[in-house]
Amino acid sequence: MVGYRTQWAGFEGQPITFNASAHSSFLNNKLGGGILFTNDQIGNITNTSTNASVAYKLNFKESVFSFGMQAGIQNYRTDYSELNIFDPSDNAFMGGERGTRLNIGAGAILKSEKFFLGLSVPRLLPSTFKNGGQEFELYKQHYYLMGSYVYYLNDKIRFKPSVLFRGVSGAPASVDLAFNVNLNAIHTAGVFTRNFNTYGFMVQTLLKEQLRLGYVFELPTDKSVGTTFTTHELSLGVLLSVFSFHERTLSNF
Repeated sequence: MVGYRTQWAGFEGQPITFNASAHSSFLNNKLGGGILFTNDQIGNITNTSTNASVAYKLNFKESVFSFGMQAGIQNYRTDYSELNIFDPSDNAFMGGERGTRLNIGAGAILKSEKFFLGLSVPRLLPSTFKNGGQEFELYKQHYYLMGSYVYYLNDKIRFKPSVLFRGVSGAPASVDLAFNVNLNAIHTAGVFTRNFNTYGFMVQTLLKEQLRLGYVFELPTDKSVGTTFTTHELSLGVLLSVFSFHERTLSNF
């Protein structure tokens, strides 16, 4: 899967994110492994991370419990040449900051055909680095808790509300609410809000049960950056059955 997100289009220094990932299951679907690459750019700051993950799955009668960890590196870079500096000779803006740190994360999922519950901490280790005698905090632990449930309205239409909680020390908690409608387990459309400060809609379709296309549109309110700066996100995924034990049925999650 690959994804591209441009947030607050037209806003100087807007956040731009690119990510690419691939994962597969092994040992008769008991073990999962994957790799994730993410590049975030906000103003003159660039964060690039590469992580490898592994997970183990326990099958119960009507549900599945999965737990796993990820490990990788994160690179942080600032480029002061991209700033409009009042005094270019100021030593505080000479060169830039660079740092590379190890990352470890963990998570767990409990799901069935009708519900999904997940908890993750993608970055367990808080990280700092020093530059010019000053210490900078690269990131803190972020906690994610997500839940979703599927209502079968009839044989073809499914209604799926979901909620996502985000938490990090030093900032208010964030809550996403989403309401999606799925047709024949192939086409999905829905609406969502983030803290009632941002609203949006998403559409997704699965072509020939292999090619997954998605688009997300977000409209911030005056409680955020205003309705002028919209957000757009595109994603493209390919589903392949590489091994004979790979599942070929479509899932709600």
